[in-house]
Amino acid sequence: QVQLVESGGGLVQAGGSLRLSCAASGRTFSMYIMGWFRQAPGKEREFVAAVSRSGGNPLYADSVKGRFTISRDNAKNTVYLQMNSLKSEDTAVYLCAADYPGTSYSTGAWAYEYWGQGIQVTVSS
Repeated sequence: QVQLVESGGGLVQAGGSLRLSCAASGRTFSMYIMGWFRQAPGKEREFVAAVSRSGGNPLYADSVKGRFTISRDNAKNTVYLQMNSLKSEDTAVYLCAADYPGTSYSTGAWAYEYWGQGIQVTVSS
């Protein structure tokens, strides 16, 4: 079993920055492909970013490309999402997800077996 716990969310003004963290436990972290998704009220869950097991070749949604950076620290069993130049449309619950064992490297939610509880990010305009 894999447990994921997000932290770092909150309220920020438009143009500001936040860094989300997701701590994982339960299995060998370096075997997970890790992703971030988000869900705004009344909208479907959407892909934000993903990072491979080694940390290379990150994937991003077009809406966050150039503003968000995903990274991981396998020694700390943690994945990060650095969010810069935040916009009101980035307001959502952000969820960390893990694909174990990491084989698909997909932007689809279907590929991720494990999910965190989610954390609120609110961007005020």
